[in-house]
Amino acid sequence: MSQGISKNIISLTIDEIRNYLKSGQIRVSVVGIGRIGLPTALSFAHSGLPTIGVDINAKLVQMINSGNYPIRDEPGFDKIFEDVIKNKTFTATTDIGEAIPKSNLIILSLPTPMDKNNIPDYSALISVVKSLSKLLKPGSLIVVESTIEPGFVENELISLIENNDQKLKAGKDFSIATCPETANPGEILSDFKKLPRLVGGIDTRTTDIVSEIYAHVFGVEMIKMSDCKTANAAKLTANVFRDINIAFVNELAILFENLGIDIIQVLEACDKKYNFETHYPGAGVGGPCLPVNSYQILNSARGMENNGMLRIIRAARETNESMPYHVVELLADALNEAGKSVKGSTIAILGLSYKPNVRDIQLSPAEAIIKRLDQLDAKIKIYDPYFKSSEIFSHKTEDDLVSTITNANAAIIVTAHKEFRSIEPTLFAAKMKTPVLVDARGLVDVHAAKKAGLIFRGIGRGGV
Repeated sequence: MSQGISKNIISLTIDEIRNYLKSGQIRVSVVGIGRIGLPTALSFAHSGLPTIGVDINAKLVQMINSGNYPIRDEPGFDKIFEDVIKNKTFTATTDIGEAIPKSNLIILSLPTPMDKNNIPDYSALISVVKSLSKLLKPGSLIVVESTIEPGFVENELISLIENNDQKLKAGKDFSIATCPETANPGEILSDFKKLPRLVGGIDTRTTDIVSEIYAHVFGVEMIKMSDCKTANAAKLTANVFRDINIAFVNELAILFENLGIDIIQVLEACDKKYNFETHYPGAGVGGPCLPVNSYQILNSARGMENNGMLRIIRAARETNESMPYHVVELLADALNEAGKSVKGSTIAILGLSYKPNVRDIQLSPAEAIIKRLDQLDAKIKIYDPYFKSSEIFSHKTEDDLVSTITNANAAIIVTAHKEFRSIEPTLFAAKMKTPVLVDARGLVDVHAAKKAGLIFRGIGRGGV
């Protein structure tokens, strides 16, 4: 790797930044090389900038340095990984003290999950930032890609860096910006190439520098925001919008079940209207973004005088968190029609991931469904193509679909994996002991299910 630049990065002119980008003289550290952080690090390295990935996961670091690409369900980056490892523009380490002093640009891509009380947990980010305060070289630029609530940079992170023995001052000795990640797991490379990026720095100069660097790496439109908190507010708003609208459709789905209306027909009709954005009902909303982002917004209002604020967001969370239990209610109703109860019945769970075609169970609705079935003394078999022969949610998963549904009393499609979209309803009817199918993702043609002799239930699938 090149030795990088001697002049501090935040003092460079935009023309100088462009020259150093072209010559690969800006050195980068990406702290946190998980689902988003690793593709980010690979993108910077692929653009010609010497990049170090930093992570506390020693096994992950060893895999990377051995040339073993670790996220096989993220297409496209395997080739980039091979290129940057071969060209030696990317390495990984567990030693943050080794990486940061060698870097001009430090990107933070750390998890910001929720704790058991649904309060955002920023402990990983805070711990790293405290380390940075002792390791930064003068003129370093920090970019926070982690999703955080508005004001967290201004109110927390800056002071953590400034309150140290080096007596660093923001805007003088270092600078900081946010550029929230917006990529969708399973489609990260595609999203990196097409989705605009939000950038907000502590001053205009920082925003301009970060925009120039990210435009060089990703080649997408850069949307310059007035400050860090506004950029984070925009990221959260986009995701909370989805969470609320999914909750709205989930509420309609339950109503339509009782009114004898098929919500899929309703949504297909509404989609013809130019200003309607279609969201679909389902077993719940999972993953590291939407549920967490809603609670981050709610946390931002904590302590404000008007404690009635954000009632819509609170209600949306309640609705979406209730959907796994509604799925179990549909199951119980269908089994009752077959003359059976949930207790003692063998239930085949199809899908564990929180979203289709990725290996990720963060806040997956499947967990709540399985826990509820355990409480009801059901016998559970699980199949997910991404978690074969694994111990997940206190259950051993199966190796294949057919053996999972064979002799089962009911099956629930929880995740819309590609493999499940092509299942013929006749397969369920032929293999299951009791022909009960609950479709929580709208994959099954209802008329085909009934023609096959299945006792069918689906979220919002009344009237068919």
